[in-house]
Amino acid sequence: MRDRPRQILSSTRAAMPQWAVNISASLCTGGLLIGTLFFAFSLTPSLVPRPSTMQGVLSGMSLAAGYGVGVFGRWLWSYMEMPVPRMRVQVILTAIAAALCLTVALIFLRQASEWQNSIRLLMEMDTVDTARPFLVGLIAAVVFGGLLAVTRLFHLTFRVISGRLHRIIPRRVSIVIGALLAVVVFWAVIDGVLLRFMMRAADTSFQQVDARMEPELAVPADPLRTGSEASLVAWQDLGRTGRNFVSYGPDAAAIGDFAGEPAVQPVRVYVGLNSAETTEARARLALEELLRVGAFDRSVLVIATPTGTGWIDRRAIDPLEYLHRGDIATVAVQYSYLPSWLSLLAEPEYGAQMASAVFAEIYRHWTRLPRDRRPQLYLYGLSLGALNSQRASDLYDVIADPFAGALWSGTPFRSERWRSVTNQREPSSPAWLPRFRDSSIVRFSNQFDGLRLPDAEWGPLRIVYLQYASDPVTFFEPQALYRQPEWMYPPRGPDVSPQLRWFPVVTMLQLAADVLAGDAAPMGYGHVYAAEHYIDAWLAITEPAGWSEADIQRLKELHRAAP
Repeated sequence: MRDRPRQILSSTRAAMPQWAVNISASLCTGGLLIGTLFFAFSLTPSLVPRPSTMQGVLSGMSLAAGYGVGVFGRWLWSYMEMPVPRMRVQVILTAIAAALCLTVALIFLRQASEWQNSIRLLMEMDTVDTARPFLVGLIAAVVFGGLLAVTRLFHLTFRVISGRLHRIIPRRVSIVIGALLAVVVFWAVIDGVLLRFMMRAADTSFQQVDARMEPELAVPADPLRTGSEASLVAWQDLGRTGRNFVSYGPDAAAIGDFAGEPAVQPVRVYVGLNSAETTEARARLALEELLRVGAFDRSVLVIATPTGTGWIDRRAIDPLEYLHRGDIATVAVQYSYLPSWLSLLAEPEYGAQMASAVFAEIYRHWTRLPRDRRPQLYLYGLSLGALNSQRASDLYDVIADPFAGALWSGTPFRSERWRSVTNQREPSSPAWLPRFRDSSIVRFSNQFDGLRLPDAEWGPLRIVYLQYASDPVTFFEPQALYRQPEWMYPPRGPDVSPQLRWFPVVTMLQLAADVLAGDAAPMGYGHVYAAEHYIDAWLAITEPAGWSEADIQRLKELHRAAP
C-alpha cells in the first residue's frame, strides 16, 4: 500500500507526452493560477470599448504579469527555505492547475461581450453579440509565450554571465554583477537597436506624411490667409495639418448667413515646423504674420497649441468663430509631426518649449497695446496641446496683466497644474468633475456642462477644463498599479460603466490600453470631444453678445451634423 501513490504518479507521468511533461515541469503552478486570475480580470470593462486584437494583447500581458507575481512568490517561498513538493507532485499539481485555469478562462471569456456592452450602451454604440473569445485567447497565449520566452532568455543571459564571473569572484558578488550586466545587455539591445530603429522608421514615415501636398488644397488667393503669395509663411512649409487648418473652417458668408447679420472673415495663422529653423524664429514669425493680417485689431485672439502632429481640432475653433461672428484670430505653431504619445517619448520637452516661446512673444506684444484697443487673449489646447499650453505660462508672470482665459480639453494626467487643482478640489465634488475653491477662476465641464453655478461668479481670468469621465488620457494613473483611483469612487461619471472594478496591476494595464483606444470612442466620449460641448465652454469663457438659447441650440445642431 505504501508504494501505491508512487505507482499512480509514475503511471500518470508515463501517460503524458514527454513535451507536456517538460513544459509542465518548467511552469510555475502558482504563477499559472495568479496569471489566470489576472487574465480573467483583464476581460472586465474599463473606460472605453476595446477591439478584440487589443483585448488579446492586454489579456496576454495581464497573464504574464500575474505569472510573474506567482514566480516571485515561489522564489520567495524557496528563499525562506519553506518545504517544496517533489518534482512528480509538482507535475501533477501543474496539470490540475492548468485544467482549472482553462476552465476559469473560458467562463470569463464567455462573459466578456456583456462587459464590453456595458460600456457600449453608455456611449450609445451598437452592442456586440460576441467578444470573439477564441481570437482573444489565441492572441493572449501568443503574447504570453513571447513575454515568457524573453524573460527566460534574460534569465539565461544572467546565469551565463554570473556563472563565468563566479570562477574569479565570490558567488553573491557574481550574482549582483551578473544581474546588472544582463540588464545592461538587454537595455542596449532594446533601446540602442530596436527602439532607435523604430523611432527612425516612424520619424521618416510621419515626416513624409506631413510633407505630402494635398492636390485638393490650392494655395490661398486671399492675401489674409497664411500660405498665400502675400504671406510670410510659404504654403509648402505649413505641413499637412497646417494646410488643412488654414483651408477649412467657416468663412464670412457662412457665418453671416447663420447669424442673419454681416460677419467678418476669421483669421487663422499657422507656422509649420519647416517654416523656420529654431523655436524662437518660429515664434517670432507667428507674431509677424499676426501683425501682417491685423490680428490684434480683432476682438478675440486665441493662441492654440496643437497636438503632437500639429493638428488643431476644428470642432473647437469653428464654433468659436461663429460665436464671435468672425471677429477673431487664431494662431498655432507646429512643434512636431509625430503622434502625441510618440512626441512625448522622442521629444518630451520640445512642445512645452515651443508653446512657451509662442506665448511669450505674443503676450509681450499684447501687453504693450492700449487695454481698451487690444483683443481679449485666450489659450486653447487639446490633449498634448493642453499639456503644453498649460506649461507655456506661469500665472505669477501674468498676474499683473492676465490674459482673459483658457480652454483646455482632454488634459493628460501628466499635467502638474491640472493635478494640483484636482487634488485641491472641494471634498464634496467628485474627482471626475471637481469644484475648485469658489469657482471664480477654474471650472470643470463635461458632456452635461457643469459650468453654470448659481452660487459662483467669474473673476477676471476664466479657465475651463473640458473632460469626460471616460477619457483615459486624463484619468490614467500609474498608481492604479497598487491603489484604486479616486475617480472610481461613487458617484461615478455618467459615461463610466458601473461594472468597472479595480484590480491590482490589471487595472493599470487596462487604462494603458484605453489610452491607445481613447481616440476610437464615439463622439462625446473617451478622448473625442464634441463641438457642442466646446460651445458651452466657450460661452462661459468668452461671453459673446447677442446669442439666445434658441440660437445656441441651432449652432449645436449645425456642428452636430458637420463631418
